[in-house]
Amino acid sequence: MKVTVKKMGIVIFSSIILLSGCMYPDDEKAAQVTPYADQVEIIQKAVDAFQTSSGGLLPIKTKDLETDIYIKYPIEFTKIVPAYTEKLPANSYETGGVYQYVLMDVEDNPTVKLVDLRSAERIRELNLRKNINGRVPFNESVGENVYAVDYKAMGFKEQPTVPSPYSDTFLPIVIGGDGIFYIDYSIDLNRILQEQQPDVKEGEDIRHLLVDNYLVLPAYSLPYTVNDQNEPVFMKK
Repeated sequence: MKVTVKKMGIVIFSSIILLSGCMYPDDEKAAQVTPYADQVEIIQKAVDAFQTSSGGLLPIKTKDLETDIYIKYPIEFTKIVPAYTEKLPANSYETGGVYQYVLMDVEDNPTVKLVDLRSAERIRELNLRKNINGRVPFNESVGENVYAVDYKAMGFKEQPTVPSPYSDTFLPIVIGGDGIFYIDYSIDLNRILQEQQPDVKEGEDIRHLLVDNYLVLPAYSLPYTVNDQNEPVFMKK
């Protein structure tokens, strides 16, 4: 079969476009899922500038008082872009990234942090399956009023997990007696306790160890403390 020069040119040009397209999304994906410290710093400066010029107000969206503290104060970018910073971060949810930019310690020291929304999406999926099945998938107890998920009853072939924002491991998902799914950060908390040996006490919520050490917050979680062996355990309510 004869192939004309024109057709060959089209094939070559198309191949180049396809190859370029294969390379670009990888770079774009990396930008969307990496918690870049420099991007957080840029938004921090914009938040600080907004607060100064607005007489103490913060560029945040309004949430219910009962909202989890780690997702309670999402940043409203329309209040700081482009007035206080040129553009949205490439890894922000608003630009197709996986992170929600939020503020912590809003009263004393408003600090920009990140929430990994892949965890939220996984929990949303579990809630959808729970509602379809019409039952709460409790399995064995892993803490006081905390249970492993009966993943087989939910139609999964293996235990549902989410990638840890702090390490290369995958974190399990548990379910509280209230029927709500939570991310279990015990693995990463235990690693910090072993490596850094921080001064923490029984009865103290030790999730601040993750907040203090990383840009990403331990959202969608239950409180943890330590037992008498200095191991992370779910805090008794």
